[in-house]
Amino acid sequence: MLFFSPQMETTTILYRPVGPKELRLISETGYRAFPPRLPEQPIFYPVLNEEYATQIARDWNAKDRETEAGYVTRFRVSASYLEQFEIHQVGSQIHQEYWIPAESLREFNENIVGTIEVIAEFGSKTRTP
Repeated sequence: MLFFSPQMETTTILYRPVGPKELRLISETGYRAFPPRLPEQPIFYPVLNEEYATQIARDWNAKDRETEAGYVTRFRVSASYLEQFEIHQVGSQIHQEYWIPAESLREFNENIVGTIEVIAEFGSKTRTP
């Protein structure tokens, strides 16, 4: 979905399901950036719709025995920046995501317009930082 920001820049709304640790790291940036990937995480996966992000946060993150919590974040990214990446469909029609190489995450964060917001919480240990 495309939107125009106040500066007339076209943006795309994306979503990312996260667990408590990642959400804490996001909050430490003032909700302006995602944390660097770990060595075993070569790709950052923002998704294109809330339904898919909700499935992951609710059905995977919130059921993880260690964290027992999942969150859905929503944010806007410069549409012109995203043009360099393909959309990947990894299941049904709703399972669409971008594959951002870990080494591009800093640049991706620089193209977030506004802040990252938490729009849903799932699980027994939910508490937004």
